[in-house]
Amino acid sequence: MQKQLLDWYSQNHRNLPWRQTKDPYMIWVSEVMLQQTQVNTVIPYYLNFINHFPDVISLADADSQQVLKLWEGLGYYSRARNLHKAAKIILETYTGQIPKDPYLFIGLPGVGQYIMAAVQSIAFNHSLAVVDGNVKRVLARFCMEKYPVNSHNAHDYYSKIAYPYLHTQEPGTYNQAIMELGALICKPKKPNCNQCPIMDECKAFANGQVEHYPFREPKKTVPTHDLVCAIIFKNTKILIVQRKLTGFLGGLWEFPSYTTKTNKNKLHEIHESQEFYQENIQNKNEEYLKNQLYTNLNIKVSINQFLCRVKHAYTHFKILMDVYRCTYMSGKIMLNEFTDYRWIEIHELHQFPLPKSNHKCIPALKAYMDI
Repeated sequence: MQKQLLDWYSQNHRNLPWRQTKDPYMIWVSEVMLQQTQVNTVIPYYLNFINHFPDVISLADADSQQVLKLWEGLGYYSRARNLHKAAKIILETYTGQIPKDPYLFIGLPGVGQYIMAAVQSIAFNHSLAVVDGNVKRVLARFCMEKYPVNSHNAHDYYSKIAYPYLHTQEPGTYNQAIMELGALICKPKKPNCNQCPIMDECKAFANGQVEHYPFREPKKTVPTHDLVCAIIFKNTKILIVQRKLTGFLGGLWEFPSYTTKTNKNKLHEIHESQEFYQENIQNKNEEYLKNQLYTNLNIKVSINQFLCRVKHAYTHFKILMDVYRCTYMSGKIMLNEFTDYRWIEIHELHQFPLPKSNHKCIPALKAYMDI
C-alpha cells in the first residue's frame, strides 16, 4: 500500500509552491494557511506573504497590522496572530531557528497536532502521521471505519489507525501522498475510485460501500445574527475602530457595528413588503444604532439613510448586517469595547485590515459617494 501510494504521488502530485522547498518556515506558513482554506485560495496569499516575510526573522520583526493586512480575506485571523507570536518566540528563544524537536515546536502558539506532524515530517523527516480531513476520509473508506470523522475525538481516533500505515523512511512524502489522494481521488462526493492506486486494498470499494463513507455526525443548525452598522462621516472622513487584539477578528479595523435581537430574516419571510420593513424594522434599528454609538463610543450621530444589507457566513454562524450612512454630531470618542479609532478618508481604507463583511459594503458606499 505504501509503495503504490508513493509511486502514484511521484507521478501525479500537484506542483504547489510550498512543495519546492524543505524550508520548515515556508512549509509551516503553507500548512497554517491551508487549515480551513482551499489550496487555490491559499496560493496567491502564500506567495504574497512569503514575498513580504521570506523567513521567520522578517516575520518576527513585522508590525502586527501588516501581518493582518496580508492575511485580509483569508479568514480565521487567529492563525495569523498566532503565527506572528510564534515567530517572535522563535527569534527570542531559539535564535531564529524553528525547533527540530516536535515537542518544542508544538509548544508554540497555534501549533497543534496536525501542524506539528506536517511540518516536522516534511521538513525534518520525523515519523509523525498527519491526520486532516482528507486523511480521515481515506482511512474511513480504506478500513470501512464507521467512527464519525467530524466527532470531537476523531483526530485521536484516526491517528491510531494512521500510524501503522506510515512510511517511516519517507514520512513527509507519505503524508503528502495520502493527503493528495484525498484531495484529488478520494473526494467527498463522486470519488475517482478507478484511478486510485490503493483501490485493490480498499474495503469500502471491495464491498461497494464507498459512497456510504465516511460517517459524519449531523451538523448543528447554524444561527443567524442580525447586526446594524454605522458608516459615520465627519466632513469627508469616516470613522473606523479597531477590535481588541484577542478574540474573534482580533486586531482588525471595522465600521462600528452592534448585534440586535431583531430577526430580520424571519420577519421578511412573513412580511415581504418593503413598507413593513421600513415602518417596523428600520426605525427601530436606527434608534438602537444611535443608542449603541452613544453608550459605547460616547458620540451622537444623525442617520441619513439606509445604505445596504450585507450577508456573510462564518464557520459557526451567519450575519445579516444593515448598514447606515450617518453624520457625526457631537461627543469625544471613548473606547470601551474597542482598542483604537481613526478618522480616515475613504481612499485610505485599503491601508487597514478589514473583515470581509465590511469589504462587502464598500461598493455601496463608493456608489453613494459617486467614486
